Amino acid sequence: MRAAAIATACVVVSVAPALSAQAPSASRTANAPVVALVGGTLVNPNAAPLRDAVVVVRGQRIACAGSRAGCRVPAGARVVDVRGAFVAPGFVDAHVHYSQTGWVDGRPDVIDVREELPYETVVGALHREPERFHRAWLCAGVTSVFDVGGYTWTYDLARATRAATDAPRVVAAGPLLATIDHWVNLPTMRQFLFMRDDSLVVATVRAQAATGAEAIKIWYLDLPDSARAKMRPRLDLAGAEAKRAGLPLIVHATQLRTAKEALGAGAKVLVHSVETDTIDAEFLELAKRNATIVIPTVTVREGYADVFMGRSPAARYPLDCVDAATRAKLARVLPEARRRRGMEAVRSGRMELQRAIIDENLRRMKAAGIPIAMGTDAGNPGTAHGPSVYREMEAMQRAGMTAAEVLASATIVAARAMGIADDAGSIEAGKRADVVVLESDPTVDIANARRVRLVMRNGALYRRAALMPEP
Repeated sequence: MRAAAIATACVVVSVAPALSAQAPSASRTANAPVVALVGGTLVNPNAAPLRDAVVVVRGQRIACAGSRAGCRVPAGARVVDVRGAFVAPGFVDAHVHYSQTGWVDGRPDVIDVREELPYETVVGALHREPERFHRAWLCAGVTSVFDVGGYTWTYDLARATRAATDAPRVVAAGPLLATIDHWVNLPTMRQFLFMRDDSLVVATVRAQAATGAEAIKIWYLDLPDSARAKMRPRLDLAGAEAKRAGLPLIVHATQLRTAKEALGAGAKVLVHSVETDTIDAEFLELAKRNATIVIPTVTVREGYADVFMGRSPAARYPLDCVDAATRAKLARVLPEARRRRGMEAVRSGRMELQRAIIDENLRRMKAAGIPIAMGTDAGNPGTAHGPSVYREMEAMQRAGMTAAEVLASATIVAARAMGIADDAGSIEAGKRADVVVLESDPTVDIANARRVRLVMRNGALYRRAALMPEP
């Protein structure tokens, strides 16, 4: 989806910027279009709502945000009346995968449909056509996403979105270092890099730092003790090398033991909750010492359950922002023989037990003051890019977070997890103009996050309805 292709969706006409990270010159900034959102309630994370507020945007940046007295509308500004609405930072999803489709064709290790949909063809389309997911994210009110594992082409994708007005800001970790030699790769490109020996770990971290990685991701699966004895020091080595490169270490570790080892290696982000045991005082102390952010991904298993049981996720979150081809896949019921193993896992209650543990751990982390960021694991089967954020935020609220706490987790805390809090996550002068305008107050009930009226990305303002794909 190029800027020209969605120009008709703009409420405010703005010049499409070059896709670069360079700051605009002072003269360009002074001459940039000015837009003022006037009369709404300003809802910033960790702040009291401000009624009858004004948000002034000049070009791609917020020039002023506050009361009418403190933030005057410049002469000649394009005024957008948002009385009765709530003006919040654009949502941030801190766990996504552009290298996955949202259905099983992107995860042949779950259910193999390669005879019908060859994996190489599927990934090729994802590489060439990220616009379908860009549009779904913006339509859902999401203006920044953290791609925490995928093919190397996600580096270019991330660079291209920094100043884009037609895509969310993407931060990319690139290929994952993994404790197993996982087979879901391409003949000419890998997204899983086996931690075979120390020298490979060091070389991989250095190569990724040199080619565009914005974090180092470890897929740290639990292993038998004989293999674990080799992998634990390699985890520590990767953490030390990432620190040397100035990159945060982010780790997939869903057992209490592996999560503690990840924290011991210096993990700044845990991209999932512990799901096998309730967390203890040692875990909490390690997380506090590291200032680690935890992304619990509460609902990703619901997507798997939908696929295994032959259900569409439309009962859990709306699909009107999702492209027609993906909607058709999500509605498809595969033969029972292909789904049987997953059906047994759902019916056994194992997924429900994992969910109960995740909810309890979220409550314990909240009580201990551990920062919690919202992330969906979008791209996994049944978890669509874009509107799956609504279900995730609502699940966090049901688990014990207040609506205001969830809003913070889906804005400023998630932006910190991505390393972009200086640029995103709140509506403040100098930050990028990434804004969502909602019909109802998300700090009263986070379900109101579904009620998107307008979305602004880097100063370009869109009506949600105009961002929706064809039915």
